[in-house]
Amino acid sequence: MKKLLLFASVILMGAAVNAQETRFGAKAGYSMSTLKFKDNSNVENTDPMHTYYVGGLVEHKFSDTFGIQGEVLYSPLGGKISESVEDPDDVANYIKIQNKTTLGTLLIPVSAKYFISENFSISAGASFGVILSAKSKTVADVGFGLVPGLEISADDERDIKDQINTLNIAPFLGAEFMLENGLFFDARYNYGVSNLAKDSGDGKLTNSFLQVGVGFKFGSN
Repeated sequence: MKKLLLFASVILMGAAVNAQETRFGAKAGYSMSTLKFKDNSNVENTDPMHTYYVGGLVEHKFSDTFGIQGEVLYSPLGGKISESVEDPDDVANYIKIQNKTTLGTLLIPVSAKYFISENFSISAGASFGVILSAKSKTVADVGFGLVPGLEISADDERDIKDQINTLNIAPFLGAEFMLENGLFFDARYNYGVSNLAKDSGDGKLTNSFLQVGVGFKFGSN
């Protein structure tokens, strides 16, 4: 009986060890980012900024159903604003202004993963963003109907890093589907909660973003 119990214990310990798995990988994909400014009851959202992300990851499975994942990514996040005013009596009279705010961000997402099956998992966590650079670019086009064909364009790009807080925390929910060869596809939505504007008064500037991408996990041990 003692030998049987010892043998069973060895089998269980081996199963527990085998259930733990660590894999490293790389990923890249598409990001759709927006900025939101909220001041009392007023809320303003920018147009989406279509951009990218790229980086690496490490995943550790404690069992067949539960694991954790950490990543280091880079993504230029932010948002865009477009305004246009035209003279209804003279289409040659117009003012068009476009502004793009770009936040060069180092992202460190950390998540808990639940494996519904061997290939499909859902995750919840938070992305800790470190804003490395911040720039605002404004392009203005003005047309004058009094002089046919006369247009004036202005292009202005400014460094606004001193106006932006460094930390951007964004909780997220996501899902992943992985093939047997290690290729995977994932998507997540990050909801920004940190106030990014240093001098916003009673207002709050936040950055939220959707990520859809592809990656590869290189093995296990």
